[in-house]
Amino acid sequence: MASEASKVAEAAAPEVEAPEAASTDAAASSGSAAPAATAEAAPEAPPAPDGAAPLQPIIIKKIIDEGHAGGHGGAWKIALADMMTAMMAFFLLMWLLGATNADQRKSIAEYFQPTNSPRVDMSGGSSGFFGGMSLIDPKALPLTLTQTGIRQLTAPGTEEEEVTSEDQALPQGLSEEEKRRIAAEQDEKNFESLQDTLEKQIGADQKTSELLSLVKFVREKEGLRIEILDDAGFSMFGSGTNQLSREAVALIEKVGESLKGIPNEIAVRGHTDSLQFKNSTGNNNWSLSANRADSTRQYLNSIGVDNSRFSRIEGVADSQPVNPDNPADPRNRRISITVLYRDGARPAQ
Repeated sequence: MASEASKVAEAAAPEVEAPEAASTDAAASSGSAAPAATAEAAPEAPPAPDGAAPLQPIIIKKIIDEGHAGGHGGAWKIALADMMTAMMAFFLLMWLLGATNADQRKSIAEYFQPTNSPRVDMSGGSSGFFGGMSLIDPKALPLTLTQTGIRQLTAPGTEEEEVTSEDQALPQGLSEEEKRRIAAEQDEKNFESLQDTLEKQIGADQKTSELLSLVKFVREKEGLRIEILDDAGFSMFGSGTNQLSREAVALIEKVGESLKGIPNEIAVRGHTDSLQFKNSTGNNNWSLSANRADSTRQYLNSIGVDNSRFSRIEGVADSQPVNPDNPADPRNRRISITVLYRDGARPAQ
């Protein structure tokens, strides 16, 4: 049995090797047959079986990150800044209108008026640029620089007659009597505004509110007299001195700030009581009252009231007491600050 099986295997072996040899010979003998076989078309894919679902298309979704929303940008900040600037300007304007009187507002308005346009001085014997004058002649300057604000600016050699703010406020073509009457009416309005402003400012300040009752306003022939009186609990000056106390400084500062807004001249007068004193320098109530009036003037000047506005400084000692029945009354010690009418006296009614 074993011998028969081996014979069958030997007979099959040549049959298997034959195809391999044949393929080898075919590859060796026909080198150009391989490219031809390669060029043949690939077998087609078998068709999809009936009833199979078609392939879904591939959708690619691209999401572009544009940052924050529009509300988180910078445009709203610009709008907010514009609104806040406008609100600040509005409230500043409201504060200025409430904190100033009519004359102060008029001065501010004049300051912001546009300047006059330059004019060419054509005076002289020629129509040339210098009007026939020499170049070195100061009056040959062709331009006159002027400003309608508080100060008048002029080129050298072209000075004109000074025009005050009071003259500018009066209508042109009036007689002197009419000008005095109109100026007096303006003074009356200014005095009313000054008194109202002072009473409000002194009453609103904690440092001076308790002293409001010691400030008196008196209309007299010369103008509006503002008197600051002493009493048992308050004294403007130390005994026998001309040194202002802190409370007196606070009061006079309120008065001085209000006086800077009007153009009228000022008279300061010092008063004492009848109590006499002696010191090594030989001063008496007359010199003391004058020194106290001058100390008041000096302080007013230090806070901005110009020296040219002081018409006179007086000391009358105890010759004009508030309480004649009691010459030693502390209320007789006082300082009088009189805002004068511009024409020197109150007009007849």
